[in-house]
This record gives sequence, structure tokens and C-alpha cells, in this order.
Amino acid sequence: MTQALEYHDTVRPEWIDYNGHLSEPFYVMVFGFATDHLMDAVGLDARYRNSTGCSLYTVEAHVRYLREVGPDTPLRVTTGVLSVARRTVRFCHEMYAEGTLVATEELLAVHVARARAAPFPEAVAERLRRHLRPAPDYAGRAIS
Repeated sequence: MTQALEYHDTVRPEWIDYNGHLSEPFYVMVFGFATDHLMDAVGLDARYRNSTGCSLYTVEAHVRYLREVGPDTPLRVTTGVLSVARRTVRFCHEMYAEGTLVATEELLAVHVARARAAPFPEAVAERLRRHLRPAPDYAGRAIS
């Protein structure tokens, strides 16, 4: 059964650009916080990293900026896992502001040990699979 995973934040004043909207790098930062939330949920947390020396490294990311976001706006990011392979996981974040989809990010991350690709522990892979969902229509697209 697929479990919904959500991360919540609020646009902070220092994230606002000269146009009065959420600045481009802060969309990615919030998505990074959502990735951290996923990692914590599946057991790739600080304790795991400290005890094993293993972690996730992002090797590819594709961001779509769909709508402007104003100051002090509450954000909700949903995360779904698209695939889990021996050493990699592909997942998507969708950012919502006031119920409207404002940005998406698709990522490919590799599990590493001592800076080399390493298989996921089976328990971690199984917890990642709990968040599997079908790929959204934008997943896998190239910039055109």
C-alpha cells in the first residue's frame, strides 16, 4: 500500500527575490528539505549515516517552476517514489501553495558507501517501496 509522504514549510522573508516572489534557489532548497524528510522516513537518517557511513547522493534533478509564490505562503510538498533499484531510487516532489501545484522536481539518487555506489539494505529498499506511486505525466521529460 502506498503511503503519502508530506513535508510542510512556509515561505520566509529571506527567500523572496527582487520581484516579490519565492526566489528560484529556494524552491530547490525546500525540495531538499522534502528529500531529507523522505530519507528520515525510510531510515536513511542521521543515525544511519553516522553508523554506516552510507547516504543518498543526488545524481540528476529536473525542476519545473509552474507558478509564482508570494511571501509567507504555506507550502506543502508531497513525495512519491517512482522506482527502487539495487543502488538507485527515482522519486518526485510536488510543491503546492494554497492547493495549487507551483513546482515539481524529479530526482535520481544513488545509495553510496565511502563515495561509491552501494546496494540499499533490503529493509531500506522495502521502506522506499512503501512510497511507490505511478510516474506523473511530467516524469522522464527532457528540457525542450
